[in-house]
Amino acid sequence: MSEDLHALQRRLAEFAAARDWQQYHTPKNLAAALSVEAAELVEIFQWLTPEESATVMSDPRSAGRVEDEVADVLAYLLQFCEALGIDALTALAAKIERNEKRFPAVRRARPDRADRTAEPDDREEGEG
Repeated sequence: MSEDLHALQRRLAEFAAARDWQQYHTPKNLAAALSVEAAELVEIFQWLTPEESATVMSDPRSAGRVEDEVADVLAYLLQFCEALGIDALTALAAKIERNEKRFPAVRRARPDRADRTAEPDDREEGEG
């Protein structure tokens, strides 16, 4: 990334201040704006098949729309965090750590080794 989150937050704050928009950047308003922008991102994918959604970035027009909405979502999220004094990266790291404990990794069997719970000696009479 070319700029860190704090630098981007400063740029966003300066942009808003130059337009006297800080009065509107309350946590409530920013949360609502974030929700609206996330919905606009969802709208791009709303009627696509899973296969179409996986290739949306291959079309320059749709890729531009996705990138714009991602930027809007991130901008409002960073402004929301700034308004409440949340360090987004610290919050994310803490959440990942909690999720790692809450949802331990599941060891998966290799595809070439099928689950063999019923060994010949364990079969019920009349099986196999």
